[in-house]
Amino acid sequence: MSSSDLKDRAEEIEALVEKIKKGDQNSYSALYDIFIDPIYRYVYFRVNKSDAEDLTETVFLKVWENIKKYKKGKASFSSWIFRIAHNLVVDYYRVNKNKLTSELTINIPDYKREHNPIKVTENLMHQDVLRAAINKLKKNYQEIIILKFINECSNSEISDMLKKSEGSLRILQHRALKALRKELKAMGINYDLE
Repeated sequence: MSSSDLKDRAEEIEALVEKIKKGDQNSYSALYDIFIDPIYRYVYFRVNKSDAEDLTETVFLKVWENIKKYKKGKASFSSWIFRIAHNLVVDYYRVNKNKLTSELTINIPDYKREHNPIKVTENLMHQDVLRAAINKLKKNYQEIIILKFINECSNSEISDMLKKSEGSLRILQHRALKALRKELKAMGINYDLE
């Protein structure tokens, strides 16, 4: 589900949140179904693959424990839940800063030798390659690329989530894409990202 889908469902989401606050567990299940994929994608591209599911579940546990603290109007529920995910990723890195190493061992094929354009496109966008390139970026670059291009959030939503102005986000986005292009090129992949 993309950010525009979440925005289109904002009223439905707010109604579910109100029902959850009154103890309706079925509404929590529906809310979980709406957000599980976008939150998992956000977490997956930020942490070791083996920890992504656990961290995603922790996000939803935090939502369950703190949903009564959510205030409609202060920020959208989408921003609120992504902020929880962001804070857990930050905590994850704080706790694991000495243990983290790249778990990916990539054997990237020589794309210059591939003659099938469909195969080249599939290989270029291969999830592990993209994940590896993103993981080599600065944390704030990782975050902007994941939110903007993987979860398809709008600049205003990202602005709410990260507490930054939209102007600074555009600059950050430009720098992040430039850094990602450089990483992909270092991996032997030439791809125009803008």
